[in-house]
Amino acid sequence: MTENSAPDMSRLTVKNKDKSSYDIVYKLSFEALASEISLIYPEKRKFCIVTDTNVDPLYADEVEKKISDISSGVFKYVIPAGEDHKNLDEVKGLYKFLIENKFDRKAVLVALGGGVIGDMTGFTAATFLRGIDFIQIPTTLLSQADSSIGGKTGVDLDGFKNMVGAFKMPSLVYTNLSVLKSLPGKQFASGFAEVMKSALIKDEKFYVWLIENSEAILSMDPDILLEMVYRCDGIKKSVVEKDPFEKGERALLNLGHTLGHAIEKYYDFKLLHGECVALGCVAAAFISWKKDYISKDEFYEIRDMFVLFGLPISIDNANLQAITDLTKNDKKMDAGNIRFILLRKTGKAFISDEVTEDDMKAALEELNFVEGE
Repeated sequence: MTENSAPDMSRLTVKNKDKSSYDIVYKLSFEALASEISLIYPEKRKFCIVTDTNVDPLYADEVEKKISDISSGVFKYVIPAGEDHKNLDEVKGLYKFLIENKFDRKAVLVALGGGVIGDMTGFTAATFLRGIDFIQIPTTLLSQADSSIGGKTGVDLDGFKNMVGAFKMPSLVYTNLSVLKSLPGKQFASGFAEVMKSALIKDEKFYVWLIENSEAILSMDPDILLEMVYRCDGIKKSVVEKDPFEKGERALLNLGHTLGHAIEKYYDFKLLHGECVALGCVAAAFISWKKDYISKDEFYEIRDMFVLFGLPISIDNANLQAITDLTKNDKKMDAGNIRFILLRKTGKAFISDEVTEDDMKAALEELNFVEGE
């Protein structure tokens, strides 16, 4: 595929409430990175690439070389890979590095990595010197299709997901689709959970398209991947433009996340985020079926789609009460009630405040595989 084969899918512009905007640019290499950054920052600035120990040996040198000619200095800060390093201690280390290297308010952070790096870099950018700019270069399907867009940033606190955070819009999202080839299969599948989530909440035609193109997606056909990520990002763009600070419709993007985050915490982050989102989406679909919003056939089709892409649909010997209790620490609590996202049909989600603890337990029981039973 050439980069001109789908010119209508080369760029998306996300508009902010303050009438500013940022572009999501779709490329097949890092060749255009410097020119895209120069459009935003015509005068040379100091940059700090923030990455992790997995991505650093793969792409950091190339990105540094591309940026060096248009900058007054490029620095790099490497964080150990993994969700367990998404915390305030690591952010404190990054603050110290920026101070020691005399970064000022015109400096720019560059998040080179997946969702953890994007969240941590964005949070640092939002809070260092009361706010500096940052650029997203997402390197996982999950970050390209979801977390790099919309400005939600944060870190975990004592294992509770994204409890400390801020809204901070990037100045650019540079999506190099070719990096997906280096993703382990489980990581690709994890990202696909967020793709499926987007289709389920907003776009039935996209959901059908995913089913029809599943073989090409799994074989990582570049044209199909471009269309998949572009369409997924378009859904998120439409939602976050209407509700940038999650006061209403943006909560729909949390389909699967209430129980998904609880499962993630219960298993001490040993499951990937997307794997937990898949489990949470299956649970939400189950509750939607039991409340007569979707049919039994729709529930099983949704469940089986996750299986097709190598995502889990069951948990083993879990303590259902312990998982349910963890939902009470969820950020999406509203005056003590969970704002739970359900489906009226495939492609149409809604916010419900009528999901009870018993409903959640029943859904978890559906997921739970107990040996000997």
